[in-house]
Amino acid sequence: MAEDGAVTLYKATSITDAKKNSFSIKAGLAQMLRGGAIVEVSTLSQAKIAEEAGACCLVITEPNRQGISRMPDPSIIKQIKRCVLIPVMARSRVGHFVEAQILERVGVDYIDESEVLAIADEDNFINKHNFGCPFVCGCKNLGDALRRVREGAAMIRTQGDLLGTGNIAETVKNVRSVMGEIRILNNMDEDEVFAFSKEIAAPYDLVAQTKQMGRLPVVHFAAGGIVTPADAALMMQLGCDGVFVGSEMFDNGSDPYKRVRGIVEAVRHYNDPHVLVENSCGLEEQMAGLNVSEETMEPFGEGGA
Repeated sequence: MAEDGAVTLYKATSITDAKKNSFSIKAGLAQMLRGGAIVEVSTLSQAKIAEEAGACCLVITEPNRQGISRMPDPSIIKQIKRCVLIPVMARSRVGHFVEAQILERVGVDYIDESEVLAIADEDNFINKHNFGCPFVCGCKNLGDALRRVREGAAMIRTQGDLLGTGNIAETVKNVRSVMGEIRILNNMDEDEVFAFSKEIAAPYDLVAQTKQMGRLPVVHFAAGGIVTPADAALMMQLGCDGVFVGSEMFDNGSDPYKRVRGIVEAVRHYNDPHVLVENSCGLEEQMAGLNVSEETMEPFGEGGA
């Protein structure tokens, strides 16, 4: 009976329960983060620095990532939530709906079903319609993004570098892929949309909605390798609604506040070169620990580029 109860608990709120799990409400909550920088933190002191620097939301992660990476300790989430006024996000493993249940119960404002952590289910993502909390999901192309939206994601995060090296090349590649496919879709005849939705393995209604809107139907952020104000402004000028900033902001240099603040200002004023110049000055020492060695980078033009 206990096992039956556990299954019933997960299935108790169905996708048709619009009053409790309205997607429009969750999408609206995600819209509140538009035009901001979401900063990854693992300690209370980092959370306070990020809040003071103007972060729109915090992503709480475990301080130590050796071995299998899982959701953060709920006690850390509670501690940080008591001390900050901005929204708090936490990561669950892909497909691990019980971790998501725990995070929702702890009271996080957003859940990131993240490929940055270990994968719990290689074949299935969480049915995010079963939760009242807005979900964030990653993608590398338009098909990925729209499949995650169909599953209930209220925000899409185009993911690049997962290693914290400061290399933005993968992020740029994936953001351009998503934006390029949207531009192709916008120029299609209505009759061609059916074939296109089949080609990218995405639901036709969401593909049609994307064509009508000229953008993804939910908020679209970029993540991975964003460590300078110029990186953040690049993502915004490519068409993203905001950026995720990794915890490497706090690992190198003597002034993490200046680094986070510079990125926050770059997101807010991404088309103002005067602001970008001001916030880019004096960061070379701060970035010293994030330089990727030449041996780890593939020369341009190789690998099918």
